[in-house]
Amino acid sequence: MLMHKKDIDRLWRVHRNNEGGPLMGKSSQVVVLSETVRIQKIDRDDYISLTDIAKFKNADDPRFIIQNWMRSRSSIEFLGIWEILNNRDFNRVEFDTVRNQSGSNAFVMTPSKWIDLTGAIGIISKSGRYGGTFAHKDIAFEFASWVSVEFKLYLIKEFQRMQEAEQRQLGWDIRRNLTKINYRIHTDAIKENLIPPELTGKQVTIVYANEADVLNMALFGMTAKQWHDMNPGEKGNIRDQANVSQLVCLANLENLNALFINEGMEQPERLKKLNRIAIEQMQILTLDHNLQRLEGGKA
Repeated sequence: MLMHKKDIDRLWRVHRNNEGGPLMGKSSQVVVLSETVRIQKIDRDDYISLTDIAKFKNADDPRFIIQNWMRSRSSIEFLGIWEILNNRDFNRVEFDTVRNQSGSNAFVMTPSKWIDLTGAIGIISKSGRYGGTFAHKDIAFEFASWVSVEFKLYLIKEFQRMQEAEQRQLGWDIRRNLTKINYRIHTDAIKENLIPPELTGKQVTIVYANEADVLNMALFGMTAKQWHDMNPGEKGNIRDQANVSQLVCLANLENLNALFINEGMEQPERLKKLNRIAIEQMQILTLDHNLQRLEGGKA
């Protein structure tokens, strides 16, 4: 996706003002050959610290390493082509001038100068708490290769490991959020159909607990209290121990229970019906290879 330089600048400002606010995305880091390398998500792209990579070669003055890399014609050409592909505001006229001057003994280029001349977005150079020079991962890997081929390979390996961990966490968050959304639908149905206005807060809580245990009994065969009594050393609750198949089934049961409540079905009848549905769905879900892969098991 082509981006404007003003969008990159805006995201960085929000990040600095809000200490890593939501537009900027979270910061993370990996350790590569004993060097800590920071990674910052800007919009949907990962920007890796060139400053941290350069420390592998010169810990005292990493800026010199970055500037030395930017002096070569091949580096300037790589940066320019990347910008042409990704930056609709890139100043090609200035780029041609810089490219013609690159490689000479008198040529000097810094990240800030490159950004000011061409409107580049692939490299970001800022001072302060979140300072340093960051570059889009495409550029960062190219720079790392110039610093050390070994360092580049280990950096790619650690970066991929970090992304895989984020994907696993994202999958879990989606499953948990799906259950939370359906629980909201479920509790709204209880409030509208089972709780008269005269009930006290304590009575309302009891009704919710009973309805939650209807689902627990239908799917797990026990109430939340029974599970806690059987597992006194476990943290969380019975639903925190559920696997992917159980969470998918639970989300379905919550929707169905809300529908049954709206239809005026009595609790004993609902429990019997939900238990039968749970058995049928779990028999299908436990054979679903896609869910097994999502869980992280063997497909």
